[in-house]
Amino acid sequence: MALIKPVKGISPVFGENNFIAENATIVGDVVTGDDCSIWFNAVVRGDVNSIRVGNKVNIQDGAVIHCTYQKTKTIIGNNVSIGHNAIVHGCQIADNVLVGMGAIVMDEAVVESNVLIAAGAVVLEKAHLESGHIYAGVPAKKIKALTPETFQHYIGRIANNYVMYASWFGEEI
Repeated sequence: MALIKPVKGISPVFGENNFIAENATIVGDVVTGDDCSIWFNAVVRGDVNSIRVGNKVNIQDGAVIHCTYQKTKTIIGNNVSIGHNAIVHGCQIADNVLVGMGAIVMDEAVVESNVLIAAGAVVLEKAHLESGHIYAGVPAKKIKALTPETFQHYIGRIANNYVMYASWFGEEI
């Protein structure tokens, strides 16, 4: 059973058809939409500020979602994939975004819709990532436009696949 607990009297709230792995940790002011999955060893810590997660979001193994006390909330849109061991901290991520494995998105960064953040990229504090592009590197820089084929292959396919993968486990919240 996942570690799901209140902080300061505020408990996580889950939408319909969510899969939460047995060793995931979700605490405090966290609200998820429908068809979300929070995978093994992932941590979603709404203890110092709020975390809002849209529909069809997957937070993959080892990822950490957090925020900053009295400063930044974390808002994640719909159809978002947060890759293995990624860190999403006190930022805003719009719809249809892939945060690659091991990537870091820092406080007050704004990621517009239809963005691919490459594995290992570091999105600096207060950065603004424009819609329709791929970002990579340390610090993350705009690399090229996101083609419809690349968008569908990575962003659409991965988000849909994670809904399917979650169904294999037969446990939902």
